[in-house]
This record gives sequence, structure tokens and C-alpha cells, in this order.
Amino acid sequence: MSPGPLIVQSDRTVLLETGHPDASDARHELAIFAELERAPEHIHTYRITRLGLWNARAAGHDADFIIDSLTRWSKFELPGSVVSEIRSTIDRFGKLVITRDDEGLILVSDSDAVMAEVSSNKKVAELLEGRVDSGFRIQPWARGQLKQQLLKLGWPAEDNAGFTPGTPFEISLDNSDWDLRDYQKQAVAKFQAGGSGVVVLPCGAGKTLVGAATMAELQRNTLILVTNTVAARQWRDELLARTSLQEEDIAEYSGSSKELAPVTIATYQILTTKRKGEFAHLALLDARDWGLIIYDEVHLLPAPIFKMTADLQARRRLGLTATLVREDGRESDVFSLIGPKRFDAPWKDIEAQGYIAPAECFEVRVELPDEERMEYAIADGDARFRIAATAKAKIPLMKKILAKHAGEPTLIIGQYLDQIDEVAELLNIPKLTGQTPVDEREQLYKDFRSGKLTALVVSKVANFSVDLPEASVAIQISGAFGSRQEEAQRLGRLLRPKQDGRTAQFYTLIARDTLEQDFAQNRQRFLAEQGYSYEILDSDSI
Repeated sequence: MSPGPLIVQSDRTVLLETGHPDASDARHELAIFAELERAPEHIHTYRITRLGLWNARAAGHDADFIIDSLTRWSKFELPGSVVSEIRSTIDRFGKLVITRDDEGLILVSDSDAVMAEVSSNKKVAELLEGRVDSGFRIQPWARGQLKQQLLKLGWPAEDNAGFTPGTPFEISLDNSDWDLRDYQKQAVAKFQAGGSGVVVLPCGAGKTLVGAATMAELQRNTLILVTNTVAARQWRDELLARTSLQEEDIAEYSGSSKELAPVTIATYQILTTKRKGEFAHLALLDARDWGLIIYDEVHLLPAPIFKMTADLQARRRLGLTATLVREDGRESDVFSLIGPKRFDAPWKDIEAQGYIAPAECFEVRVELPDEERMEYAIADGDARFRIAATAKAKIPLMKKILAKHAGEPTLIIGQYLDQIDEVAELLNIPKLTGQTPVDEREQLYKDFRSGKLTALVVSKVANFSVDLPEASVAIQISGAFGSRQEEAQRLGRLLRPKQDGRTAQFYTLIARDTLEQDFAQNRQRFLAEQGYSYEILDSDSI
């Protein structure tokens, strides 16, 4: 028996003893190929999944690396069934290869048995045209759909069919007074080697610069898909500041503007807009000969975009995100259609290098007063969650936290507009929601960045692509507490490095013994995934 912090079980779950001195190092390696399922205080439970293993393989880690890692950190000898399952699962990756000859796409394999298994599947057979000497001819339009179906069968195909070059357009980085960080260079190189896939970096770690550097490497017309118009303008500003691109080289394609340029930034919303049952702006995807499509916040990709992306497999595709977790469970579609994970830098590693701020996370529990407790008791599920999330007992607690951090740039983040309205009025703090006009939003952000404002009450509109580097305190008063992706965005608002080097403080206010407390376990799981500890406090201890 060795003194490691892991217990690897035959059902492919892995238990991590969080108090062990090697827990942090073990977690760092475990996160490469396993998914965290539960994260209470002392023992965290991970699961080794097929998709996790295939993402690790695509990112350059083989079965020996994974088995050696588990062996090094495990208290006991690894179950033989787990070792063999890891090897056989990793071996499945790339057993089928999509390639091309002079006539088109071909599916090939070095195993006749595997080829016979998949080609006899009805859904796969519909995507194939017939046998050729080296395998099966693929329908010209079916590259994406075939990868989806093969993954469902447990045989993820390696796509070596290449990409259309796209129209050349000269782009270079304007970095006379700055340099790409080493991890950003690694991310660009890993993506370049694969040609499509996802780069996972924490908020504040410079995902936009990875996109810009990739554009400079490829020198091609680029379509950038973003979550909203605020994100579109931030991308535009960053590209103008960091590259050789001029204003006329960049166009915005959104609800308010329908321009095209060599670099076009479009919102997911405009692409998913329907008229008479048809996607009205689908032609944008073929409007220019794009050499690169960038998907910002790929974990938020709307479902219709997957179908569109299935038809874009000949274009290079770069997904950028802080977390591969999707609340709809469609991680496999990201893998198949955008591409596998090419690079993943853990938050704590980048924090250790000084590129993002350290953070302390607190869950503060408040008691519901008798009247609200009775109202909660007789309500149904959705109403119960709302009663807990909007509990009036949170107001005095907010005041205490604001007083404790007086003068520090603070975001109060809520889910419900009536709660946001009430808090903004009671605390006399400006509010920012989806109903706030874009110009007013940008002015509020500007005032917050300059220090003219030290606090903002914001809705979930501030989850996405909002650059508020000096925010050092967040008070989360309500949210989709079952959502790890939301937690990634909200914590990420605080992680930009502070000029004075101070630690960020992230408070989540929870009504004790309610659904809200149950849902908070997902939030705790996300923090644990990233290597952050959290402390559970009573409201009296603030």
C-alpha cells in the first residue's frame, strides 16, 4: 500500500482524499481524463469516462500516461479491469480514420472487424456510398454526421480529410509592447497541429488572444461567433488593439448590423433567428470563403448551431471556453463537430504564474424567517427555488459584505429581475440587465473600470464576455445554482489580475435547508474541479 491520495475502484470511479498533502498534484493530473461527479468537503468522486479518455488522447496523452498517473497517486493497486478498460478505450480512438482521395471522402480502418461493425449499422450505412479498395466512400455532405454516429457507437474517428484553405487575408499580431504567454503559444500550436478543436482556458487568461494569434498564423478570412453584441464589440476592440487589422477589415453581423468583411463577428442569436420556419441568416456561413471559424464560449453553443456546424467540417474550427461542461449534456457533439480538446490549462496553474488573481470562495447560509419558511413549505418545486433565491434575509447580509469591502470594486449578481430591481433601489447601486440599452451598458462598464462606480447590480447578462478586470468582490445572490458553466463565468469575472495583487472574494448567499442549498453542490463541484477550496459560513460570521 502506498500513501497516495487516490482510491481507484473497479466501476471506474476514483476517490480523492482532499486533505492529503498530494491532493492538489493528483487532482491536476486526474482532471486531464476524468470528470468530477461529487465534491463534498473531504472525499471527491471522479469518474473515468470514455469521452474524457478520448479528449485526453486527442490532447496528446496516451494510455501509459493515464495508467502511470493513477498508479503513482493511488493508495492501492489498480483494478486490472480498469487498466484494461483504459487501454481498450484509448485504442478505439483513431481506429477509424476519415481521409480523402481525388474523388472525395473515404472512411478507412486497419481493422476489418471494426469496419464491418460500423458499416452494418443502419444510421452509418445511410452516410456511406459504397466500398472502395481502402474502405468506404462517404457521402460528400456527411462528414460531420458520420463523426457523430461513430462516436455514439464508441468508435471516435480521427478526421484527417483536411480543410479548405479559405481566402487569404493578411493579419499579424501588433505586439511591440506585449508578448503571447507560453500557454497561449502552446494552445495555438496544439490547435494548428489538429486543425480543429477546443482550447480550454479560464476567464481572464486571454482566450481572445489565442483566437487572434491563430488568425495571424492562418492569415485567412475568419468568421467569429459570439454570445452577444457586447462580446462582439469587445472582440472587435481587442483585434484592433492587438493585430494589424483596421476598422474596415472587421464587420459586425448582428441584430443591429448586417455587414460583411474579411473578419466578420456574428452573434449566435442572429444565426438561430428563424423566419417562416427557416433560419434566415444561414447564408452567412457560406457568404465568404472562410478559412477559420471561431466559436467563443463554445459551452453555450445553441443546439441549432451544431446542425449548421455539421455542414462546416471542411472549415477549420476553433472553440474557446472556460469549461467543456454543457448543461444539456451535448459534450459529445462538441467533440464530434467542433473537435476534441486540444489544450487545457488548469486555473490554478495560470494563477500560480500570476496571470489570474487568486480567489477565496465562501458559501454564506441565511435562515429563512418563519413567514417565508411557511411559504416555502407549501410551494411547489420552481416556486420553492425562487422563494429561497430571493429571500429578504439576504438584504442585510449584502449590506454587511459591502461594508466589509467598502470601496472595493464589487459585483452583486442575481437571476431574477424583480430581485435585482429591489436590491438596486434599496442599496442605491446602479443596475445592469438585458433590458439596459447597449450604450448605457457600455457607459456603466466604463465607469466601473475607471473607479467612478465601485458597485454594480447585474443580471446574468454579465456572465458572458464582459471585461471588468478590477472587480475583486462578487456577491452572488441568486442564480441557476445547478449550473457549473454559470459558476465558471461568474467566478471568472473576478480572476483578472489586480494591479495591487489582492485576492478576489467570491460570496454566494444561500437559504439554509432549501433547494437552493441542494443545487449549490454543483457550484461546489465546479470550484473543486478548478482546484479552489470553499468555506461554508453562517451569516453571523461575516
